[in-house]
Amino acid sequence: MPQNKLHAAQTDLSDKGRLQINVTSSLGYFPVTDAKITITLSGQPDTVIEELNTDISGQTQEIELPAPPLDYSLEPGEEQPYADYDIAVTAPGYETVVVEGVQVLPEVESFQPVSMVPQEIETAPEEDILIPPHTLFYDYPPKIEEDEVKPMDEDGEIVLSRVVVPETIVVHDGLPNDNSAQNYYVPYRDYIKNVASSEIYATWPEQTIYANILAIMSFTLNRVFTEWYRNQGKNFTITSSTAYDQKWMRGRNIFSNISYLVDTIFANYLSRPGIRQPIFTSYCNGTTVTCSGLSQWGSKYLGDQGYSAIEIIRYYYGSNMYINTATSVSGVPSSWPGYNLTVGARGDKVRQIQQQLNRIAQNYPAIPVVAADGIYGQRTAEAVRSFQRIFGLPVSGIVDYPTWYKISAVYVAVSRISEPGT
Repeated sequence: MPQNKLHAAQTDLSDKGRLQINVTSSLGYFPVTDAKITITLSGQPDTVIEELNTDISGQTQEIELPAPPLDYSLEPGEEQPYADYDIAVTAPGYETVVVEGVQVLPEVESFQPVSMVPQEIETAPEEDILIPPHTLFYDYPPKIEEDEVKPMDEDGEIVLSRVVVPETIVVHDGLPNDNSAQNYYVPYRDYIKNVASSEIYATWPEQTIYANILAIMSFTLNRVFTEWYRNQGKNFTITSSTAYDQKWMRGRNIFSNISYLVDTIFANYLSRPGIRQPIFTSYCNGTTVTCSGLSQWGSKYLGDQGYSAIEIIRYYYGSNMYINTATSVSGVPSSWPGYNLTVGARGDKVRQIQQQLNRIAQNYPAIPVVAADGIYGQRTAEAVRSFQRIFGLPVSGIVDYPTWYKISAVYVAVSRISEPGT
């Protein structure tokens, strides 16, 4: 494994991966239209691979980029399994953004979020975003072992009495006692997607990815539920240090299959009978580092053999581990009704979705405005399809579980901020 350089030399790029860039204003969910994106191979700044522009939704078309052979990501090895690209984004009225080290894996799609700061805002110049190497291809510090169930006082010091999916995770981007490290406020699902994209390869079997996401979410919710760092006098939820927590990489690209799977199961975590808190699910790569929890490479091989996600989980954590669901999701107007909304549906839940989509359409005019009449007709279905296209969901025109919560999250985001120029 490479020790002293951030990005390895890229030689065999005989396969293809797919990438889309999504550009918004730092003021919130405002798409930046007509932004110019220049893509170069990392280490070759004078060789332009692609030049793109964003559309009315602040997005580029999905493009294919050269990537290493698929086999490199299916076995541990010395060859870097992804290609590194650098992206420069410019737009009138905004500060330039540079993202270095965007990771393109073969045969999978990812999207690169870019947040641009308006020039009229007087802030310190933004540093370029440097995406560090993937944890499976670089020697990061191994996890310090911890008990999977934390001692909890019964005198009320622990604030939470039930498992709640938080709206935001406060990530300390460094070691716990490094007071110079910055804290970042990250939406919970975005945090999980970032960690999963940083810790496992999106080319792995779906059930393997599912099992690893469950472990990442349970790990995170244990930190939330026990207020682990808050009870040590810290002002954050979790760190980005692999020695203490799990790897979060500021500004990194997210793999689309990981993103969708997180959206479908984000309220889940792992439990044992009689234990209230989410289990602190340790894991490691299983090659250069071994541990008492899940082996990432081992879980990949189990997925190859047809193991389901829960079978993989129980292989590593024991037969009495099961999947639980949080009792509440913070920061949403209301919970999923428990059934899909589709053409022919009527009632308050339909009206709520119509009203939320109409508010989102003020920022994303590619979404057609609909009559908020509580009747799910063809125009509502088309608005839902437009929303799903923009926000990376399967385009069905049906408000299912992941679509409901994605609409809720975007609605809350656009509702909390003022319109441009106000």
